[in-house]
Amino acid sequence: MIVLARNQTVAEKTDRQREERARRGRERERERMEVREKKEESESPPTDDCCSICFGSFIYPCRSNCGHWFCANCILQYWHHGAALQPCRCPMCTRRICQLTLDVSLNHHQEPEVAEVLKSVQRYNRVFVGGTAGFIQRVRESPLFIKRIFREMMDPDRSHSHMYKVRMLAMLLSVLYTASPFDFIPSGRVGIVRLFDYCAIALVLTLHWIGVYRARRRAQRVRNLASSQHLEA
Repeated sequence: MIVLARNQTVAEKTDRQREERARRGRERERERMEVREKKEESESPPTDDCCSICFGSFIYPCRSNCGHWFCANCILQYWHHGAALQPCRCPMCTRRICQLTLDVSLNHHQEPEVAEVLKSVQRYNRVFVGGTAGFIQRVRESPLFIKRIFREMMDPDRSHSHMYKVRMLAMLLSVLYTASPFDFIPSGRVGIVRLFDYCAIALVLTLHWIGVYRARRRAQRVRNLASSQHLEA
């Protein structure tokens, strides 16, 4: 009798342990499913939301590292109109956007437009990844940054902010030129430092007036287009 009771107790304990392991397995599986669902939801834009830049439905949606969703082209254009060497700030929370993640559904598309957007987003992420890899990528993308800097200098509203930077760069170049064994720039009585400084000022002013001229031409075209549409109406 004692042996039977002991065997029955062991069997009941074994059954309880088996049920406990099965229950824990179901709980872990449910937790994994919840994590997977949350991840899928985070990788897709909300269905009841819109892009906070264009206020329209998401076109090629991408998520920033701060969790806000935008159209990929909208956030990239927003960056193009910002500082050339810095990542753009989120229009919603003003945090710096160092990484953009496209909607997972776009990975299955083969259209040329989607491929171009994916390439642009990956390019942005490589530039601002930080560390040695980010620095190397910035060096590789230096033509893009130089082009953007010149475009900023032709903006009449922001050209004045580059005067100090360009003059400091000119001073640095003049010091390097003086320390080098080369002497092929005729400076005369002006001196190489002042010559570089005058060239920097002339460059900034020239680009500024080019920007003013282009802005006036654009404004004139807008007025002409508005007047022609008014006459047609």
